[in-house]
Amino acid sequence: MVASMKVLHIVKTAVGANWAYEQVRVLCSLGIEVVVALPSDTEGLAPKYREAGATVVRANLDFPARRPWRIPSTLRACRQLVANVRPDLIHSHHVGPTFVARLALGKNSPIPRVFQVPGPLHLEHSFFAWLDIALAGRRDFWIATCRWTLQKYLDLGIISDRVFLSYTGTDTNLFSGVRTGLLRKELGISPQAPLVGMVAYMYAPKWFLGQRQGLKGHEDFMAALSLVRETVPSIRAVIIGGPWGRAARYENRLRRLGAKLRGDWLTFLGWRRDLLAIYPDLDLAVVPSHSENCGGALEPLLCGIPVVASNVGGLPDLVQDGKTGWLVPARNPGALARAILDALQNTAEARRRASEGQELARSLFDVERSGREIAVIYETLLELAESPRPAQRIESSRIATVQSEDAVMRSQPPRTQV
Repeated sequence: MVASMKVLHIVKTAVGANWAYEQVRVLCSLGIEVVVALPSDTEGLAPKYREAGATVVRANLDFPARRPWRIPSTLRACRQLVANVRPDLIHSHHVGPTFVARLALGKNSPIPRVFQVPGPLHLEHSFFAWLDIALAGRRDFWIATCRWTLQKYLDLGIISDRVFLSYTGTDTNLFSGVRTGLLRKELGISPQAPLVGMVAYMYAPKWFLGQRQGLKGHEDFMAALSLVRETVPSIRAVIIGGPWGRAARYENRLRRLGAKLRGDWLTFLGWRRDLLAIYPDLDLAVVPSHSENCGGALEPLLCGIPVVASNVGGLPDLVQDGKTGWLVPARNPGALARAILDALQNTAEARRRASEGQELARSLFDVERSGREIAVIYETLLELAESPRPAQRIESSRIATVQSEDAVMRSQPPRTQV
């Protein structure tokens, strides 16, 4: 039975981060009092948070990097929110709000804070990784959502009882994997035509991170498909998803690049609300990300779709080369093309890997299990926050087994690091 506690969740978007909503839903069902701070208390997922039993308050606490003059007012808003809510624990889901909470409340805040890291991107750049550690105080903790992130924090010197591993859960019952034929009918192609898809937001390259392409690898996907068509000219492909934030110009750039391929074999479908219905029409899902957690491969595997993915971040936790899919080096269209060809030309093997991947995805990402895991982590870090701890790194036998590859390779749910 979870002890009575009040937890403030800070989420930087009301229209995305569905994993945070799913987690809050389970935490509320366990009897935890949850207050969710969102930029809007009416739009997006705000009504669903309320239906789940959470209290929703309007607060935009993302770090205003483009409007630095708003930093003081954002910090004041954070302090006021915490004073009003009086939580036992603060749980942040994005980098910006995490930094805001630490700056607003200071390193010596008596309220424990836990940052559930949504992806490894900021840790791949030395300045932002340093900033993450530099702003943290004694009562700051981290929940890594893939093994790469967990190991990175340990490498950065975070002592092992302050970082946990828990995969971001989802409602696995939503994914049936039954082919509807809707997408193929829309495209006017037969059930036998090979259909490959990429599903991802379009994130514009960030110059301050040295990016020249979007981090999801759309350019690599199109380049690889051009190579594949030399062997399989009947291939059809779709790109599903639209621009994230201010990426409309980048979307137009990608569409122009697609138009240069001179063919009707590639279709940009934009935003879709029927993704779970059309996903199973794909013969293969491609996740060519340059930086990624696990999510890009999760939905296709839950639908039983074979996956080719780049070997970055958390993708290897789920896509195990030769077992649950194909892994290739990132930014390598040639290797990507060879893996796509192998998957399309060996359909029995592709189905076998997809079946194992589906089983692994269901075990690791079931939100009911991961929600209970988070509740146990809360109780553990509340205890740790009250106890003195040496400054140097220590090894904790309580979490050693969770880091092991064997837990994942056996396709069993990993034990919580407590």
